[in-house]
Amino acid sequence: MAYLIGLDVGTSGTKTVLFDENGKALASVTEEYPLHTPKPGWTEQDPADWRRAAAATLKAVLAQSGVNPAEVKGIGLSGQMHGSVFLDENNNVVRPAILWNDGRTAAECDEITQTIGEAKLLELCSNPALTGFTAPKALWLKNHEPDHFKKTKTLVLPKDYVRYCMIGELAMEVSDGAGTLLFNVKQRGWCNEVLDALGVPREWMPPMRESTDVCGRVTAAFAAETGLAEGTPVVGGGADNACGATGTGVVVEGRVLSSLGTSGVILAPSKAPSTDPRGRAHTFCHSVPNMWYLMGVILSAGMSLRWYRDVIAGDERAQASQSGLDPYDVLTALAATAPVGSEGLIFLPYLTGERTPHKDPFARGAFIGLTIRHQREHLIRAVLEGITFALRDSLEIARGLGVKIDEIRATGGGAKSPFWRQLQADVFGAEITTLASDQGPAFGAAIMASVGAGVYNSIPEACDAIIQVKERVAPDPARAKEYDDYYAVYRDLYGGIKGACHTLSNLVAK
Repeated sequence: MAYLIGLDVGTSGTKTVLFDENGKALASVTEEYPLHTPKPGWTEQDPADWRRAAAATLKAVLAQSGVNPAEVKGIGLSGQMHGSVFLDENNNVVRPAILWNDGRTAAECDEITQTIGEAKLLELCSNPALTGFTAPKALWLKNHEPDHFKKTKTLVLPKDYVRYCMIGELAMEVSDGAGTLLFNVKQRGWCNEVLDALGVPREWMPPMRESTDVCGRVTAAFAAETGLAEGTPVVGGGADNACGATGTGVVVEGRVLSSLGTSGVILAPSKAPSTDPRGRAHTFCHSVPNMWYLMGVILSAGMSLRWYRDVIAGDERAQASQSGLDPYDVLTALAATAPVGSEGLIFLPYLTGERTPHKDPFARGAFIGLTIRHQREHLIRAVLEGITFALRDSLEIARGLGVKIDEIRATGGGAKSPFWRQLQADVFGAEITTLASDQGPAFGAAIMASVGAGVYNSIPEACDAIIQVKERVAPDPARAKEYDDYYAVYRDLYGGIKGACHTLSNLVAK
């Protein structure tokens, strides 16, 4: 029996899972670490925390599983996208890493767009300049910390730094490189034209690999620290969203991922890069060679429901506590008693601004259509419907670009609730499937390792062998038609309140 390890360097912690070659999880350990906010809107982490968590969780899964380390045939890494790790000439960390959700680089995004041109940027990098991406962070370092900029000799992303600690060699892979805005997504390589225009040295950029390529092997020192076998292959791995898609078998055209966590993601693979000419959705390289994906992201998916739970749903939380139930189960059960469309109540889930399709950090949430008849069940259902309408925005962009959509595989919190699964099917007008096992991005990283180690010949082959569909939910034609009408209203609403949202943000900032 061959064993594989998937390691996911997340924002709140690192999760490491040990699987057998059939995809069964034998051990899973997560270690958390702090998120630092030295100024409002800034988010940073110490890469040393990622390294410590990786070593600790690797050691723990080996002990927990009892697997002989020599039988671990490969390790794959998944990681939070876009974060900037600046290394000096000795590959020591220059400053704390600037993360994907850091908002300090608005001026640098404007500078990038003005320097290169919006249309040219989409042509070269397939994405607009957004504060989350890596290139604006490099420019911010140049503009605000010139001493650190001069000291920097290499720029890597979070999981790539952890891999370096494991194997002693620097590399990056295409699915994460695609999110740097320094990368030609169509050609799957660094974009010298953008690097030169922004004054980012080409020498900073590490060698580029595919996700299943073996980038190196575990060093003797790291093996001694963790219990791994020296020489264990470590593959390129992937960005968290690419690994999440791989872990759900969304690796061929026609299958689409609907992920509902704190944020929400629609991810649709394609055999050729499809770029939205308005830059509303992202185009990145998939971890499958010669595949790309179109991705829409909403910032406050599960976060909107959590906000409602924490701020408004005191009675439901108390009921859940008394009965030993999950508060979310109580909320969705109550929502199911309200009619489609919540009797004319629509919720805009823009509690932290919005990425797809508005690209507007000043977008704000709203309940629209409130009347004296509306009760708690209407408000809760409106929140769930609004989140799902926001995801549909991304689906409609994909459909408009001709991306094939046959089946939507649901994962995250939206996959756990029968009510929300049916709601997605009805709003999307498409079949929703759920899987027998959902181990998240770490599973996708392990699948990549299985291919790099030769256990399977390709990612699609591995996915077909070990991923099983558990349930299929078809849309109800009558409800789907009703939701088409409500969605048409939803998508027109933000244009009417955008000006007010920006004015209110300015007033608050005074």
